[in-house]
Formats: sequence, structure tokens, C-alpha cells
Amino acid sequence: MSVVVRAAVRVVAPFAMTFGLFTAFHGTSSVGGGFQGGVVVAATAVLLALAFGRDAAERWLDVRSLGGTAAVGVVALAVVVLAPLSVGAGVLDLRALPVAVVYAVELAELGIAVAVAATLTALFGLLEGGEA
Repeated sequence: MSVVVRAAVRVVAPFAMTFGLFTAFHGTSSVGGGFQGGVVVAATAVLLALAFGRDAAERWLDVRSLGGTAAVGVVALAVVVLAPLSVGAGVLDLRALPVAVVYAVELAELGIAVAVAATLTALFGLLEGGEA
């Protein structure tokens, strides 16, 4: 691996991760959302794995936990979708919840981002020849 590539990735990765989180959380007020943010976060993980190698990536990230992480994202989304039913409202009637609608939407976006990032990172691991 090139020293220049590793140095560049060390500089770029924190900004890319921050941009992915920013994109995921700003889906309510601007262009973006959980899917796009999750893809950027997964791309950052893939960039780190490509720059530093498989062994280093496995030290940073337990690929066996990615399935559980994706499931946590799906559960977070399901909670937001189904929570209004507990107060007698319809599915996705977020106005019925005791929190501001924007917070419920951001939790849903976070769930989507986590599920997408974990799934895409696991798919990269499988395509690369590892186990997920």
C-alpha cells in the first residue's frame, strides 16, 4: 500500500464519515436522508479497508456483528413506524407521538442509515472474500 494513499485516507476519512452522518440527519430539511448517509458511511469503511488492508479493517470492525447492527437499524425504523399505534393513531402518524415530529423522523433516518451502512459494508466483506 502506498504511503501517500494511506496518508490521504487518514485525512479524508473523518470528513467523509462526518458528511455521511450530516447527510443522514439532514434528510428532513435538505437533500439527503438515511439511505444516502448510510451509503457514504459504508463507502468510508470500504475506503479504509482498501487503503489499510483486510487485517487492519478486521481489527477496527467486527464483520460478524454487521448483521446484528443492520437488524438494530431495522428495529429503530420499525419502532418509529409502529409507535403511533400504541397511542391509537395510524401507522406513521408521527404527530400523535409525544415528541416533535422532526425527532421521530431523525430516528427513522438514523435507523435507515445504520441498516444501509452495515449491509453494504457486509456485502463488501463478502465480495472481498471474507465472512459476514
